[in-house]
This record gives sequence, C-alpha cells and structure tokens, in this order.
Amino acid sequence: MSAPSRPEPPRAVWVTRAEPGASATAARVTAAGLAPRVLPLLETVDLPEAAAVLGGEGPLAFTSANGVRTFARLSPRRSGPVYVVGPATAAAAQVAGFADIRSGAGDVEALAARILADAPPGEVLHASAREPAGDLAGRLQASGQPARRVAVYAARETSPPAAGLEEALAAPVVLAHSPRAGRILARLLAPLATRPAVLGLSPACLAPLAGLDLPARAAPDRPLESDLINLLASFR
Repeated sequence: MSAPSRPEPPRAVWVTRAEPGASATAARVTAAGLAPRVLPLLETVDLPEAAAVLGGEGPLAFTSANGVRTFARLSPRRSGPVYVVGPATAAAAQVAGFADIRSGAGDVEALAARILADAPPGEVLHASAREPAGDLAGRLQASGQPARRVAVYAARETSPPAAGLEEALAAPVVLAHSPRAGRILARLLAPLATRPAVLGLSPACLAPLAGLDLPARAAPDRPLESDLINLLASFR
C-alpha cells in the first residue's frame, strides 16, 4: 500500500502594510488558508504638532484607520458627525469612542459624495496622513463645502533585516495597501530575475509597478480589504 500523499503547505503571502493593520491583514490571510509573512515596508509616526490645529465643531472625516487612531491620541474631541471611508475605518472610529459614524463606499470620491449629499454645517476637518491617497478637502471645497486637511501622522520607510526581506521576496504573492508601498516594492523587485505576483488594494497601489514584468498584478473592484482578501483567495 502506498503512503498517503502529504498536503501541500499553504502558499506564502507577503503582507507589506504598516502595523497594526498588518497583523489584522495577516489574520485574514490565515483564515483564507494561506501563510502570511508579515514584513512591513512602512511604519506610521504621530505628528504631535497637529494637536494645536485640531479644534473646531464641524464634522470630522477620516480616510484611514490610522488617521482615526492618531487623531484619538492627539485630541479628546469625540462629538459630532464622523465621516469614514469604509468599514475598517468605521470600526476604528467606534473603538475610539465616536458615536455618530457615517460611512462612505470605500474610496475618497465615494466619501466626498456622501459628505456633499449630507451638506453638513460647518467646516469638515480631514485628519489624514502627510501624503494622503486623495485630496478629500480639495474635492469638498471645489463643490462649495468648507473643508480643511490636517496631517496627523506620517508613514516612513522601514529598514527590514536582510534575512527577513529575502524570505519575504521569495513569497509568490505580495499585497500592497498603498501607492507608497507600491513605489518601494517597485524598487525592491526591479533587480530580481524572478518576481512575485502583486495584488493591490486599488489600481493606484499597482501604478508604480507598471514598468515591471510580473507574473500577475490585480486589484479588486472596490478598495476594501475584504475584497482584496477575496481576490487573494481566488488567485491561484
């Protein structure tokens, strides 16, 4: 009688996003039956000087969970309507203690449309990254809604250990959650003879890799992590 065949080990997936989001993504990757390799290419740092300009009574807007968490560390303000870009940011706002949370449909344009449809009184304060993925305040201002953006955190490139980076680069699939991560990935992958497939949270995350010959590159129809994980699970 022949010995039973051993099941193949789960396929490795390199998770490049910053913590604490990386650990949450890794848990979802594991639940999809894959093996995450967490090695962030970016880390977030608070910009404490922003605390002095976070006052006001108008609505708040967040386009990332990091923005919510950093704002909550810098400001005691929890009142009034809070507009968020999607479910993950909404969950972070709930944990932070906000009550009136109004969610968009997953991207900056959809969030701007939600805010403009509500036409809230007062100036919308967008607490964002130093380099945001989209210009929410500019979009609102162009449509007549008072708005301003304040950078409350910055993302800076990490220096991963050589051994960890070598192991991560050997994964057949990489997840890119931001255009900044896409730019770093493009630089790391350019000299390699064998490159992984790259799945991005949005087409903008993949744009910096356009000049590279990759086995595959793809993004979900909506920039939601749940959709990205569904795409990953179906990607064989």
